[in-house]
Amino acid sequence: MLDNNKHYWIGLEEVEKLLAKGEGWLSTHPERELITKRYLRYQRSLVDSALERLISDEVVLDDEQADEDTIEAMVSLNDERLGTVLGVLKASGARRVLDLGCGEGRLLRLLLEENQFAEIVGMDVSHRSLEGASRRLRLERLPERQKSRIKLLHGSLIYHDERLVGYDAAALVEVIEHLDPARLRAFERVVFEFTKPETVVLTTPNRDYNVKWASLPDGKFRHADHRFEWSREEFQTWALKTASRFDYEVRFLPVGPSDSDVGSPTQMGVFERKDILPQKLDNLNAPQWGSTP
Repeated sequence: MLDNNKHYWIGLEEVEKLLAKGEGWLSTHPERELITKRYLRYQRSLVDSALERLISDEVVLDDEQADEDTIEAMVSLNDERLGTVLGVLKASGARRVLDLGCGEGRLLRLLLEENQFAEIVGMDVSHRSLEGASRRLRLERLPERQKSRIKLLHGSLIYHDERLVGYDAAALVEVIEHLDPARLRAFERVVFEFTKPETVVLTTPNRDYNVKWASLPDGKFRHADHRFEWSREEFQTWALKTASRFDYEVRFLPVGPSDSDVGSPTQMGVFERKDILPQKLDNLNAPQWGSTP
């Protein structure tokens, strides 16, 4: 990158190489755009692809406003979001879990570190994202015992897929806002009627909070691929209606710093099937070994 003097063909494989070598530092580097442009020899389509993946689940900031403090704050929000999802999944008692719309495997890596999860499945519509997840998880290098716990699937959340049936819990982290509104009804049936896990953990941006970012003009979404962003009222209306339709209960949790006027940057809905709630309550109330009844 520094001498800007490559003498070989620059293609998609160079994007993958850059992202692999830059993992853990490039996304937060104050000169990430310059580094990316020079490494990829200013090939616009490749540069755009790399930059989009570097900031794939965060607010797209103007260059002048993308200072290091702001970027670090966004990375911290992503960490908090994944940590909260992980905590809810662990508390659910799930053993077999789905990460639907798994992207490049950030949540999958956290799940794999927890022995509670005996079977972990990540699914995404993007082949490229699944390749990124495989690299992030280092699947080729995992011990056989670890590798047998995790599986990556290519698939869509708007089509019934028998491979997803029978799991205890499913996570959908910053996924639903990437769907066209016209496809939401199909998505609801796939997740809550056909797949029907006992617990569904779903996060999505809170549009109300967007006013807190000066870098986000009024009406602009946090990511170019977002088809919509819901206010707290819109999300809760959708979640309550969906839960009622498919016989779930839903509760809402804020993620990130909360503001008295606009709430938190991420909103979470935790859906639990009504038919398993009494059993969960019985398990919670049951005397534990060594405890006093």
